[in-house]
Amino acid sequence: MVTETFKKQLNKFLLAFGISLMLGIVILGEDFRNSLGQSVGFLMDPLVNLLGASNFHIVLFIMASITALYASLIQKYTMDWELMRSTQEKMRVFQKQFREAQLSNNTSLMKKMESERTAMMSEQMEMSKQQFKPMAYISIISLPLFMWAYYFITLPEHGGASFVFPFWGEQLLTDTIIGPFQYWIFWYFIASLAVSQLIRKALDVGGI
Repeated sequence: MVTETFKKQLNKFLLAFGISLMLGIVILGEDFRNSLGQSVGFLMDPLVNLLGASNFHIVLFIMASITALYASLIQKYTMDWELMRSTQEKMRVFQKQFREAQLSNNTSLMKKMESERTAMMSEQMEMSKQQFKPMAYISIISLPLFMWAYYFITLPEHGGASFVFPFWGEQLLTDTIIGPFQYWIFWYFIASLAVSQLIRKALDVGGI
């Protein structure tokens, strides 16, 4: 009983902490983001010192791998994938049947299906809740790491790191691709996406 109560309290704390991080980054602005990034420096700066600032793309790849593994594990053990699959399948069938009823102008069937739509909306809400909870957990690790990279690479003394991209050649990671979207952010997300796909396949996460 005590263990179950502790788990519930820990769950509430982690959810509140994750949501607070997300809101803090949006609402509190640059000062909060820099403070968060600096606070993670004691963990990540030694890795940069080991590999060298010129190899920051490798640091970003390691960081992306950590967040991809963490996110995949969180999603595997906090989400009801059977519910997700069944809900999506029901929605596909419902939309097909409702479309057919509309095309045939079957008003009686459409009225009957309206009650089904209400029940399915409830299931959709439950699915949305399940998707939001992992996001809050994942943000506890991913957001501080991302804010550290954002803070670190924008410092004047770390602005010379570069990477050779296919088709684009060698580019400074702090240069922008489009608007404020920098090369290091592009590299981080590409690495994260690739590693995430491998890990999710290995752990059998999702598959919807």
